[in-house]
Amino acid sequence: MAKNVLKLDHITMQFGGVVAVNDLSMEVNEHEIVALIGPNGAGKTTAFNCVTGVYEPTNGMISFYGEPMVCNHPQGKMKKLYKGQYYDEFNKVISPTPDQITKLGIARTFQNIRLFKSLTVFENVLIAKHMRAKQNVFSATLRLNAKEEQRMREEAMALLEEQNLAHLKDEIAGSLPYGLQRRLEIARALATDPKLLLLDEPAAGMNPQETKELTDFIVQVRDKYGIAILMIEHHMDLVMAIAERIYVLDFGKLIASGTASEVQDNPDVINAYLGVDEDE
Repeated sequence: MAKNVLKLDHITMQFGGVVAVNDLSMEVNEHEIVALIGPNGAGKTTAFNCVTGVYEPTNGMISFYGEPMVCNHPQGKMKKLYKGQYYDEFNKVISPTPDQITKLGIARTFQNIRLFKSLTVFENVLIAKHMRAKQNVFSATLRLNAKEEQRMREEAMALLEEQNLAHLKDEIAGSLPYGLQRRLEIARALATDPKLLLLDEPAAGMNPQETKELTDFIVQVRDKYGIAILMIEHHMDLVMAIAERIYVLDFGKLIASGTASEVQDNPDVINAYLGVDEDE
């Protein structure tokens, strides 16, 4: 039986009077490709932001490999959390920051590509490699650990070679074609050695050929690195081709989950996407 990597347990994210995510429960298992889909404004990216520490959920628990990582739940007083964190007397945990979550093994890409566009392809990946650096600020500043720096440079170059980007290592990231920028952003996320990769609309802005190449690339990444992948995507051909399970959000609420065939025939999903009047 596959081990559970990520679990969202009754997650709610409220902004004032707006409930962006409403009592969402879902999970991702080892080596799975799972999709989170729904109409625009359904709360998909908000859910991602709760997982990656951008937002602290109003309520609920997020677990990583069975260990509570983010939690805001009245029944969990003084329960130990990841990396020694605890609830305080108000049953409220100080959630880990995005960089701490990355170090735990969760990496992400963004709907709007967020590369260091004035840096080279190689420098983008090398910066991500520093997330796992075995040195402190003092030794890094004074270059006291030359072997560690060399190790990271070699690993960054090896990753570029694996992703067929080595010939572009000296190119400025912002000058690359859109599809290659997407590939570089995924390579940079892989440089942090994740166990779980979150892809936020990776095919956004791509033409059909680029989308087909990306579809194959995502499967190759899963198989080569043995990681789990959770993605948000509007390109249904991509989702239906590679997602082993699909969760569907509408107005922040989970309305369906299951395999591709189960979801695409679900009347609630059809209604959410097409606006079909149930009385008709």
